Amino acid sequence: MNRRIEIYDTTLRDGSQGEGVNFSLQDKLLVARKLDELGVDYIEGGYPYSNPKDAEFFWEIRHLPLRHAQICAFGMTRRRNCRVEDDPGLRALLASEAPVITIVGKTWDLHVSQVLGVSLDENLRMIRETIGYLRSRGRRVFYDAEHFFDGLLANREYALETLRVAEEAGAQCIILCDTNGGSLPERIAEYVRIARQAVNTPLGIHCHNDSDVAVANSLAAVDAGVTQVQGTINGIGERCGNADLISIIANLALKKGYDVLQPGSLRKLTEVSRYVYETANMNYRNNQPFVGISAFAHKGGMHVHAVVRNSATYEHIDPALVGNERRILISELSGRSSIAAKANRLQIPLDENLLRRILERVCELENQGYEFEAAEASFDLLVRKMAGVYQPWFERIHYHVTVEADSAGRLVSEATIKLRVRGQIEHVVAEGDGPVNALDAALRKALEPYYPTLKQMHLLDYKVRVVNSRAGTAARVRVVIESGDGRDIWGTVGVSENIIEASWQALVDSFEYKLFREADSRSGVVEVSK
Repeated sequence: MNRRIEIYDTTLRDGSQGEGVNFSLQDKLLVARKLDELGVDYIEGGYPYSNPKDAEFFWEIRHLPLRHAQICAFGMTRRRNCRVEDDPGLRALLASEAPVITIVGKTWDLHVSQVLGVSLDENLRMIRETIGYLRSRGRRVFYDAEHFFDGLLANREYALETLRVAEEAGAQCIILCDTNGGSLPERIAEYVRIARQAVNTPLGIHCHNDSDVAVANSLAAVDAGVTQVQGTINGIGERCGNADLISIIANLALKKGYDVLQPGSLRKLTEVSRYVYETANMNYRNNQPFVGISAFAHKGGMHVHAVVRNSATYEHIDPALVGNERRILISELSGRSSIAAKANRLQIPLDENLLRRILERVCELENQGYEFEAAEASFDLLVRKMAGVYQPWFERIHYHVTVEADSAGRLVSEATIKLRVRGQIEHVVAEGDGPVNALDAALRKALEPYYPTLKQMHLLDYKVRVVNSRAGTAARVRVVIESGDGRDIWGTVGVSENIIEASWQALVDSFEYKLFREADSRSGVVEVSK
């Protein structure tokens, strides 16, 4: 059997220290449930002594039935000149009732003298007494050897002695931390082997990404003998982030053959990655390996032609293994193979004449300022229209948008739209934070009574670019909207001299694409309009 590697997720603690990341209590509980569904072994919930939210998390998580993961509380060695029984941080850790407690301690003598301000011997006592006390209270204890790689370089014997003390005190896993993220893979592997010779306790690895090699460092550590890997979903975290568990898990399982997660869990990687991005209110990283929407995207006609024949020609794995999908990008560089591949996914039969006309239309529209690489949904609708299998879900009669400023300078945007939906006239008005938001709100108000699944859809990103800047304020603009419904992500595009009209085009395409996808998933085929 392949060697089992434990996955320890610290998204909710270390990941939340990233700039712009702020999880609410409910966010943390929802992410924890998602991580458990993914099959991670340990979920670090936070430091209960640091803030009321983390303390409350440990209270609430007790009532959340988890199928596999164990919850870990994070804390520090006892304070200097303080008995372990009197240390408020340790009392908070015990009060959390977390079955596993992760204690971070100093390994680098520089930190012992200049940060803690204690003697080297006192630091060893702090490590020994803290771990021993928590073990005596019936808790499993993991020991995070902070700055291990820098500490070993500076004072080899002392760094190793901190590990021995942690082992003697009862630590059940010792995690070697590249806290400053400055090490390279060969050094990581060498120092892991040195640590293995010094202690018998299972080892883990915790890398930061300051040198952009945190994933490579983690993989090197596993090959050198560690049995636990710590990191965060999508690599979020302080400074340059933590090691990205998404890439680590995929590489360990698919490239190196290690046993990770639970059976069938790999296919949830893309879903979990996007869930964390959305919960943290962060933009997706399109080029993120394995799970990014561009990870298996093909643009050049030659590449598409080859991938259609044999996906291994330009794909290192089957995207379905990690829950992702292949995308064929459409642009003026596309050949007929690209058009045909896209149409095949829609199950629309195309002859050579239709392929030629679609390609000509794409080139014509891109010359006007359209761009379909980030607007696949708009291209899908274009193919449906030109193939004669498009039937509108609603028809615009007219819309009107106003933006007013009151005497206090507050802006109020209001959109009025009149649509024909299933033979009925819907005339509605809605307000929004801006004209596009008001249009979106009005569309939802008119359409959701007929199509309730639109409630699942929300706007992820909105981009505007001037196409012909020399025209000044009369220039044509391109609006690209990215939307999602928790399962899929799609882009739509609109182009006009009027930014409101360009936005309307992209919005309508987004709504219609969602409705077509729902219909296709129910029928399994594209319905030809009657």
